[in-house]
Amino acid sequence: MYNFERLSDNVKIAVSPEHTFGTDAVILAYFAKIKRKDKALDMGSGCGIIPFLWLRDEQQSPVHCLDIQQNATQQIEYSIKENGFEKRLTVHNCDLRKANEHFSAECFTLVTMNPPYKPVNTGIESLSESARIARHEVCCNIEDAVKAANYLLTYSGRFCMCHRPERLVDALTIMRQYKLEPKRLRFVCDKEGEEPFLFLVEGKKGAKPFLRVEPDLIIKNKDSKFSEEMLKVYGSYADGYEDKIR
Repeated sequence: MYNFERLSDNVKIAVSPEHTFGTDAVILAYFAKIKRKDKALDMGSGCGIIPFLWLRDEQQSPVHCLDIQQNATQQIEYSIKENGFEKRLTVHNCDLRKANEHFSAECFTLVTMNPPYKPVNTGIESLSESARIARHEVCCNIEDAVKAANYLLTYSGRFCMCHRPERLVDALTIMRQYKLEPKRLRFVCDKEGEEPFLFLVEGKKGAKPFLRVEPDLIIKNKDSKFSEEMLKVYGSYADGYEDKIR
C-alpha cells in the first residue's frame, strides 16, 4: 500500500502517489529551527514529512500536524505506528480554516506550513483530487494559513512558511495584517547566481517591525552536487541518498 523512505537510522516515513514530499518541505523543516521545548504544529502536513524530520531528534518534545484529507492523515497514522511515535506525534484530520473548532487559542509556540502554490484556475490543474488540493488553493490560501496561525500561536510564537517569490508581497502584507510580523526572510536558489525559486519567511506574533534577510540557500554547487548546507538540511536522510534527492 505504501512505500517507505528512510529519514534516519531510527525514523522512516510512508509515502504514496497521493502524498509524498519534495525539497521545499525538507528545507522548511530546517528553516523553522524547532526548539526541543516548542509545542509545534505543521498544517497541511500531507505525508507528515515535516514533523517526522523534527522527530529524528529523540529529545524533541511531542509535536502535532493536521491535514484536511483523510487519506493523508491515515497515511501519517500508519507512519506513527511503524515508528512507535504514538506519544510523540498527534495527527488531526481537520480544516485549518476551522481551527477554532478543533484547538484552543494560543496553544502552540511554532506553526509551519508548506501551502498550495497555485491559485485556482491557473496552470494545469492536477487530475487527482489529492494532488489538486495539495497544489492549488482549493481548500487553503495564504490568508487562510496566516489567519489560522494567528489564532493558534502564543504571543511571540513563530509562523514559518515557504512560497514562490511572485507571492512574496502578498505573504508579507497578510502576515502583518494578522499581527505575525515578518522577522526572517530567506531565498532559495538552485545554483549560485540564479533567480530564487522559493522564499522562506518567519513571522513572530506581536513582534515589532524588523526584518532580517538571510543569505540565499544554494541547493547545488558548480558540479551540480548538493552544497554543504543542503547536506546539512537533509541531515541523516542524505546519507547514501544524495544522487536520489532532487
